[in-house]
Amino acid sequence: MSAREPIVCFTLARAENGVIGKDGGLAWRLPDDFKHFKELTLGKPIIMGRTTLLRDLKKPLPGRPNIVLTRDSAFRAEGVLVAHSIEDAIALARAEAKKLGVGEIHVIGGAEVFRAALPSALRIYLTEVHAAPEGDVSMDPFDPKEWREVSRLRHEADARHAYAFSFVTLERSASASLTRSRKI
Repeated sequence: MSAREPIVCFTLARAENGVIGKDGGLAWRLPDDFKHFKELTLGKPIIMGRTTLLRDLKKPLPGRPNIVLTRDSAFRAEGVLVAHSIEDAIALARAEAKKLGVGEIHVIGGAEVFRAALPSALRIYLTEVHAAPEGDVSMDPFDPKEWREVSRLRHEADARHAYAFSFVTLERSASASLTRSRKI
């Protein structure tokens, strides 16, 4: 089991224009990104909003504890844990991570949940989609003063992938972590 407190990670794909979604899903189909997402999150708790579960995924993702953040106090769904604040969602996810002996919890969307969890996040697994598709959900870039890139792996477009993309890992910079911990 991990000796440290499980850390909050974001796992998301974002296009160059900030788009993260379109019509209740992604604005692209990148099979290797789906595979990467599964490798990162399998066996670890995931936090998502109710809309992400009901509209985008349709059902809980197997092989990992699913925690749904919602303002709807009556919401219940089979196979998920329900939280009504980001603090409660993170606490539930950390408890699940400790039971599983894993050191990460993953926030997987949507945009409101990412914004709420941003102060708690220490790592971002970002798939940069090298395109500017139309979409109806977007997210601002991560502040380079707060986040430093620690790895990047580029994939060119091919027969299975309409767009080139890069798997990028960002970590909160030490100075940003220090400032953040003083505010808490």
